[in-house]
Amino acid sequence: MSQQQSHSYPHPLIAREGWPFLAIALVLALGATWFDGWLLAVPLWLIFIFVLQFFRDPPRQIPGDGKSVLSPADGRIVAIEPARDPWLERDCLKVSVFMNVFNVHSNRSPVDGVVVQRWYHPGAFVNAALDKASVENERNALHIRTSTGLDITCVQVAGLIARRILCYVEAGATLARGQRYGFIRFGSRVDLYLPTDVRVRVTIGEKVRATSTILADLP
Repeated sequence: MSQQQSHSYPHPLIAREGWPFLAIALVLALGATWFDGWLLAVPLWLIFIFVLQFFRDPPRQIPGDGKSVLSPADGRIVAIEPARDPWLERDCLKVSVFMNVFNVHSNRSPVDGVVVQRWYHPGAFVNAALDKASVENERNALHIRTSTGLDITCVQVAGLIARRILCYVEAGATLARGQRYGFIRFGSRVDLYLPTDVRVRVTIGEKVRATSTILADLP
């Protein structure tokens, strides 16, 4: 039977990572309006609106069941291919989601499971839409093991503009599907390394939403 539930957030509309940026943008826009008038302040109000939409963090419904692999990010599918998991040294199926600056940038857990290990690797900042970003860019990886013993590797990858990967869990943490665990600022991607026998439910180029979209079904 499918499970439907909503996730409760301490900040249901705006991610806490954006509060400093939003405050600065608002102060600058208000100051420009006060001293220079509305017309000259318009560019700063547009920046404020951009920052506001970038850091939005809406709650999401959680579909499927324990075998459902949910999208860890909003964006577009840019890769579905056999690959070698560089973290666990195994053959797998790689599914990648590219986030542009207009997507929600909160990252959510794709499965129910326990974080076995976390790795952080500094690197470059090439365009995250390119496949080489998976091995060249700054990245943070989580090895998640499901209750049935399946291994999932979920990797946050920085992008051309993104310069900060945030991850709030360490080894030993228990994650639920759709649980918020991290954030990447200003454009990036998330790579999933899945067992080779999963049933994929998305296609290249498809737009997906974090938590709301089922990417694949576990065996």
